[in-house]
Amino acid sequence: MKALVVERNLPRFAAARVASLLGSGRGAGVGPLRLVDAGPPDLPGGDWHHLRPLLSGICGSDLATLDGRTSRYFEDLVSFPFVPGHEVVGVLEDGGVDHAGVPLAPGTRAVIEPVLGCAPRGLVPVCTHCGTGHTGLCGNVAFGALGPGLQTGYCADTGGGWSTAGLCAHASQLHAVPDALADEDAVMVEPTACAVHAALSAGVRPGDLVAVVGAGTLGLTTVAALSHLVRPAVPCTVAVGAKHPRQRSLAAELGADEVVPPEQLARAVRRRSGSLVVSGRLTEGADVVVDCVGTAASLADSLAMVRPRGRVVLVGMPGRVAVDLAPLWHRELTLVGAYAYGLETVPPGDGTGGAGAARSFELALDLVGRAGLGRLVSATYPLERYEEALAHAGAAGRRGAVKVAFDLRNPKGHAR
Repeated sequence: MKALVVERNLPRFAAARVASLLGSGRGAGVGPLRLVDAGPPDLPGGDWHHLRPLLSGICGSDLATLDGRTSRYFEDLVSFPFVPGHEVVGVLEDGGVDHAGVPLAPGTRAVIEPVLGCAPRGLVPVCTHCGTGHTGLCGNVAFGALGPGLQTGYCADTGGGWSTAGLCAHASQLHAVPDALADEDAVMVEPTACAVHAALSAGVRPGDLVAVVGAGTLGLTTVAALSHLVRPAVPCTVAVGAKHPRQRSLAAELGADEVVPPEQLARAVRRRSGSLVVSGRLTEGADVVVDCVGTAASLADSLAMVRPRGRVVLVGMPGRVAVDLAPLWHRELTLVGAYAYGLETVPPGDGTGGAGAARSFELALDLVGRAGLGRLVSATYPLERYEEALAHAGAAGRRGAVKVAFDLRNPKGHAR
């Protein structure tokens, strides 16, 4: 059995950061990631189950961690050594129990909701956020029966998806995968759940102009969530800035009303909103801007193209960014983060059965099937070719790809 392991090694993190200047994902060969022989981690308790990964995605946050580009905010929210991989579909070979207490037979495929909140940590009573279903806001991610870790894939005690040996999942994290969904669909559930949370947290109102900055995995799944979950109940216009041709094609297929290169997005918003331009910003602008990139440049662009008293939703994980916040103050903007997932308020008429509350993951399981989001999985690699896989993921858009994943179904694996 093999696993990719990240060790606490400051010189290697520094070397990876230097190598990443050549391109995201280029630091794998010199960084703190190692392929090792490994068995499955021990189960932390009675409500835990072993999951053997089938596919495990490479997320932008994984690349930022391995490239040494993450914010120091996360330093105390990780325990070493850890196996990365939180976008996971796998098999419960011995069965288990899901998040709702439903028994799962041996051989059931499942995805994990990776946040390590109060329930996985064995904390009783649970915090207010976990108690109301908003597990992504749990503040206890460094306490309880587990080592520190925001999510599976960043915690030494749980293992992660970049392993043929398997990982541990608490019952509260498990969601069974319907037979109708392919493995490629299922591995897209976790990033889609993030997009569902962002789209339903964006505060879109009827007639709004929504600008989506970026069309990687998060941007495209956000377009799908806006198209399938928001727009049927809340008519709105969605404009997307997409850098690469394949991204532009997919954004249009997934429901965007207008798709343009990033440098033309502000112009498209200006035209649709009837704005003028003053000092590089629009006098009116989009009602909502969803930033799916998370860089200083993308956030500055977002603040420049949103209308006064508009809303900027930050979905892409920010690193160490420095941004002029004068527009936030002067134009009375709302800047809101959208992290992970939880319990969502679903608008009526969205096609999922009416208004009410639902888990982000349950909505995502439905959405990946309806929107065919498995097609976003562009390439898969065996663990042994991890340097190629990470380099491909780091250059995904330029190479016509979206999601790159590790294929654990065949020990020898393949790339496509």
